[in-house]
Amino acid sequence: MSHLEHKSQAPASVGCSVLTVSDSRTPDTDISGGTIRRLLTNAGHVIVGHAIVKDELEPVTAYVREQLAEANTQVIITTGGTGVTTRDGTFDAIDSMLEKRLDGFGELFRMLSFQEIGAAAMLSRATAGTVKRTAIFVLPGSEPAVRLAMTQLILPELRHLAQQLRI
Repeated sequence: MSHLEHKSQAPASVGCSVLTVSDSRTPDTDISGGTIRRLLTNAGHVIVGHAIVKDELEPVTAYVREQLAEANTQVIITTGGTGVTTRDGTFDAIDSMLEKRLDGFGELFRMLSFQEIGAAAMLSRATAGTVKRTAIFVLPGSEPAVRLAMTQLILPELRHLAQQLRI
């Protein structure tokens, strides 16, 4: 079956959970998490959960595990903690949980980022993968990076990915 046939069988709406990982963001200053939720909602998807947690291994893994246990959560999108500083732990927390990696997501994201920010794009550890039948995307914390990932990569394939994870 072609990708177009798969897309024709994709759900109209996908249940998404959004996690902001930050030591400083609050609900009022969470621009990147708000952008993700707004873009998802505008595209017809449903926000089934969202939270802000500190950039520490335990809160990140706890939230992701909690969302993986929710039947309505088909996709988890995180923002923040993908850099190389000692405080950037989101990649490490989630990478160890992934059963299948979608290496192309990180590669394409860094390629597109390179066009905008140059060689600094290589410092991003943005990644994606699956746990059972749930997709997880790990995005940087900057709003332009979130917007790039959402509009150029995630939203164009979200329904198709959700359809594939149900087979």
